[in-house]
Amino acid sequence: MNRLKDATSPYLLQHAENPVDWYPWGEEAFAEARRRDVPVLLSVGYAACHWCHVMAHESFEDVRTAELMNERFVNVKVDREERPDVDAVYMEATQALTGQGGWPMTVFMTPDGHPFYCGTYFPRTRFQGLLNAISGAWGNQREKLVEQGQQIVAALGEQTGPQGAALSEAVLVQAVQVLGRSFDERYGGFGGAPKFPPSMVMEFLLRQGDAERMAARTLEAMARGGIYDQLGGGFARYSVDERWIVPHFEKMLYDNAQLARVYAHWWRKDGAPLARRIALETCDWMLRELGTAEGGLASALDADSEGVEGKFYVWTPEQLAEVLGEEDAARAAQAFKVTPEGTFEHGSSTLQLEGDMPEDLRTRLLEARASRVRPARDDKVVAAWNGLAMAALAECGALFDRPDLIEAAERIAALLEDVHMVDGRLLRTSRDGVAGTNAGVLEDYADVAEGLIALHGVTGEPEYVRRAGVLLDAVLAHFGDGEGGFYDTADDAEALFRRPKDPTDNVTPSGQSGAAGALLAYAALTGSHEHREAALAALGTVAPLAAGHARFVGWGLAVASAALHGPLEIAIVGAPDDPATRALHRTALMCTSPGAVITVGEGDGVPLLAGREQVDGRPAAYVCRDFACRMPVTTPAALSEELTRN
Repeated sequence: MNRLKDATSPYLLQHAENPVDWYPWGEEAFAEARRRDVPVLLSVGYAACHWCHVMAHESFEDVRTAELMNERFVNVKVDREERPDVDAVYMEATQALTGQGGWPMTVFMTPDGHPFYCGTYFPRTRFQGLLNAISGAWGNQREKLVEQGQQIVAALGEQTGPQGAALSEAVLVQAVQVLGRSFDERYGGFGGAPKFPPSMVMEFLLRQGDAERMAARTLEAMARGGIYDQLGGGFARYSVDERWIVPHFEKMLYDNAQLARVYAHWWRKDGAPLARRIALETCDWMLRELGTAEGGLASALDADSEGVEGKFYVWTPEQLAEVLGEEDAARAAQAFKVTPEGTFEHGSSTLQLEGDMPEDLRTRLLEARASRVRPARDDKVVAAWNGLAMAALAECGALFDRPDLIEAAERIAALLEDVHMVDGRLLRTSRDGVAGTNAGVLEDYADVAEGLIALHGVTGEPEYVRRAGVLLDAVLAHFGDGEGGFYDTADDAEALFRRPKDPTDNVTPSGQSGAAGALLAYAALTGSHEHREAALAALGTVAPLAAGHARFVGWGLAVASAALHGPLEIAIVGAPDDPATRALHRTALMCTSPGAVITVGEGDGVPLLAGREQVDGRPAAYVCRDFACRMPVTTPAALSEELTRN
């Protein structure tokens, strides 16, 4: 029988009616494999994954294929977004064996969990042949398969990460040079197709004044390309071409949260109107399309609707004419680059926009598109990604005078505290306001702490700093590797064949670089030497990685830049509702010094405020580094001058 019907994961529920006898990840599956003396077949994917849907339709919904799977294997289905630890260790094995990875991920392993054959998507005929071949080898060459699995486990266990090296401005300069060698001067981004939004690299480059050009070119190209939904807002997962025209259409919370924040930071840097528009539209898209009744944000929108990738988003000239009439359709086709030949498939085009947004056309097309069949939504709430969104919403709300966005960030904080926090520990997922059973991994603790600290900088609420401290104390107590770095899972988490530990940034900041950033900011607010030293130690992998792989350590480089600049600490002393306090606070929020932290309030709710006083009864701003503060100032102009001295 299929055992997924009681799962909380939308991805697992998509497979609950398969004829495959699926097990969720757990000891029951491995015990059954030992009892039956058969291998385990692990299939890992996620709800918005196009090729996961294809393999499910071709193979997992096929009775003959399911019979082979059920007869010869114990079959385990995993949502990679719920269990990033399981995904990480078996993806590492897949990449080691095949030289590449991706989803769906297909792994054959012993009943002890040792992988011996790995791959990704297999067409049905090939998959059936593989099932027969693996089953035959298990019967006739088992010792060889078991030995191969043991060798893989041993080899992966011997791998060590890059050795620590001291941070310096020279490291950051070298990283910029490395990035410059792969920068696409014509279209923006790095390398060739496919191109993924390099959010974390953009954040680093915006913090390096001489490198802002690469960031601005890339951010503008993405915002004007087909990877951005020109009607509804929000970015797709990646572009299949080098020009950002044709996306892989799934939309992920983690991408959009990071991009909203980096576009806001681009606007803060040079005031580009495009940056402001994209930041706000992306925030509005997140709340409109991913908002849940409980106050959180869902994980993703699917790439497909009606079984066709991108159908919801693309247009033909005929469809434009049907909605707009011939004259306005011609104007829309020119504005959005909709051609008779099409830029996508079957004569359809994605929408691009080189000039100003034609709002009248956009409104009418958006209304018409609303009648189309919408892509499915994966409505589980992931702690880490909601932490990233919390930071973006809070900062965009403050920078663009949108209190509703700050309120949305506060609702996320409340949900994470009320549902995801249990006995001082964080659970990774929830759905419909009910927490899942999966323990939070390092990125969950790090990104939620990051979001809480950003929210404190906007609201001045001391409770958010306290909550961040609880999370970061758990990081220090349960995730340390004894060498200055961090594992991705806690010391009391379920033991896998290898404890995952990856210092490189992928689609989100690595747990290690995320933790370093949150620890550094928390130390700047509290004066905690322990947390600052932990942050600096965790940054030990940045220098060796930056020398050759700067694209994969963008957030680590951004945090390193903050560490080398202090980071700057800005304390605003005054009643939050006092117009003079608000003016100083606004000036502080516009600070572009890397990683600057802000607190505002009248009391000593956080240590950075302790002992700071108003000046002659007027709100005052203190600019500090390592808790050593300059003389206070009382006007926005004077504060701006203080901030530009750094």
